[in-house]
Amino acid sequence: MTQSYRIAEVFNQQQTLLASVEQDERVAYFYIWPAEPFRQQFAVRGCWLRNLLPAPASEDQEAIEQGRPPLLSAAFCRTLQAEPILDPAGLQIIWEPGDDGAALWYQGQLLAVIPGWSLYQQKQVSFSAGCIKENRLTAPLGSASTNDYYALAEKHRHFWRDWHDGHLWEPMQRDMLKCYESHYGESLKYYSIDQGNWPPMAISQHYHQGSWFFLTLGMSIRPMPWVDYLYEDLAPHYRRVELGMAIDAEVMTEENAVQMASALASFAHFPWARLSWLGEGHTLTSAVAPVGFEGFILSGELGGEAGQFALPRREGDKVNLLWTSPVTTAEREFAEVEENGGHQLVTRLLAEGGGHIFRPRQQLVESQE
Repeated sequence: MTQSYRIAEVFNQQQTLLASVEQDERVAYFYIWPAEPFRQQFAVRGCWLRNLLPAPASEDQEAIEQGRPPLLSAAFCRTLQAEPILDPAGLQIIWEPGDDGAALWYQGQLLAVIPGWSLYQQKQVSFSAGCIKENRLTAPLGSASTNDYYALAEKHRHFWRDWHDGHLWEPMQRDMLKCYESHYGESLKYYSIDQGNWPPMAISQHYHQGSWFFLTLGMSIRPMPWVDYLYEDLAPHYRRVELGMAIDAEVMTEENAVQMASALASFAHFPWARLSWLGEGHTLTSAVAPVGFEGFILSGELGGEAGQFALPRREGDKVNLLWTSPVTTAEREFAEVEENGGHQLVTRLLAEGGGHIFRPRQQLVESQE
């Protein structure tokens, strides 16, 4: 049996996925593997890189039947002769900012791309520089002018280089605080929530017209997983968010308000830690929800006219501000079970005079026994 060797591997930021390069004496492949907690949810994705033997005239059925990585047949190969084995020293794996796709560079040249959105559907999707015609193992990588994913891979490499230089956070932080302060007054306290890891993230605390306001900074540095797959061309309108929480100071002390707002610290990491996304009507459970409530619903619409305002754009994308409002167990279950339940619950909250500022209220759905 041919032994395959892993010659490069890099986890993504949240260590939810592992990108690797493997080769034996026959063929080389690029893979993205789900980490243990996600193996039942997502499949391994692979991309043929090069044949290390002459390209076969027909499909490598013997390898497929034996469960080995197959060679790519001649009709799809740029080079028919055996190519040199890959030198591990020349390999560089660069993850997409969204943490769910990756590109492979070799000796400074782009060799392959596995786009992030391919994680969420059954068909294998990848692009290889050695391929000249689409097939079930991969598709042509082409060039920046012929393939958007080639152009994106170059953009992502520049993204990481620029963030590595360490000059991008301060102007973003300044712009976000300026935006928040223009609506809610001076930032009274500032809480770092990134644990010293990239990306930098924080919560800014404000007091305005009798209420405490807490708003995240830094979530929008990264696009969220899933959104490119779900929204396709409309993804730039939905893939970046910041979160807010507002609490009436007459019903909660500052100390209790800060404790409740600490939920934002975990919510801010949720999309990448769980390979998921946050949008209008989504719900999240939290141990720091106020008494009588189990979690929060996320909604921009709950902000009404006062709570919906434009945030600074990121990478040309719109950034949505989603307010987090407490919900009961029954309300969360309603939002998750009913068709468009989250949107229905937001509509009910607005109809009952609710909004983005938390005040005690009655439950809006009947408990399921």
